[in-house]
Amino acid sequence: MAGTMPHAIFVETGIDDGTMVAAYAAELPGCAVFAASDVEATNEMPRRVARFVDWLRAGGEVAPTFVGDNWYEVERSAAADGKRAAFSLDDLPPGDEEFDRYLHWLELAREHLADSLDAAGDAAPGGALERIERQDLALAGQLGAAPAELRGSPVDRLYQARDVLTAALEGAGATGDGVRRAIRLAIADDLRLADELRGAEG
Repeated sequence: MAGTMPHAIFVETGIDDGTMVAAYAAELPGCAVFAASDVEATNEMPRRVARFVDWLRAGGEVAPTFVGDNWYEVERSAAADGKRAAFSLDDLPPGDEEFDRYLHWLELAREHLADSLDAAGDAAPGGALERIERQDLALAGQLGAAPAELRGSPVDRLYQARDVLTAALEGAGATGDGVRRAIRLAIADDLRLADELRGAEG
């Protein structure tokens, strides 16, 4: 029935040494809410989805329209030992068209973060940049990329790490093991830091 169509959320606990929870919209890889509790994260999802869709459309993407705001948790998993959680949906390879679209979302997310970093100037948090850099390289390694030696400032290294991850994703292709998870995490964390830099909520 219109207005009640259910939409799945995956919940990741234990982020940032157990201080943070993330809720991910299953239908929009990279659309996530980071909050102090699972209730806060899931309750914020309808507004986050609306902002994510607006962001995609502003970037020239054809974004889906969602009926209703019935977002509900279907699975949860914990980050552990510095490794982010995986979910059953991560094992489902995207189709070729989806894969190409998601790679473009990944590019848009890094451009959005770059704009936020430029606006922040010297206020950009080096620790957060290094965390994303390490994760990009770890995800690339899980996709079969060789270890990479990065050089330059934290921002330079951030871009180099994303180039490594993008090349690994393109090499793995749509059916590569871990592709959907890598895209989900990379987009979500770029947008999270961009929001933090811009002082956005959610």
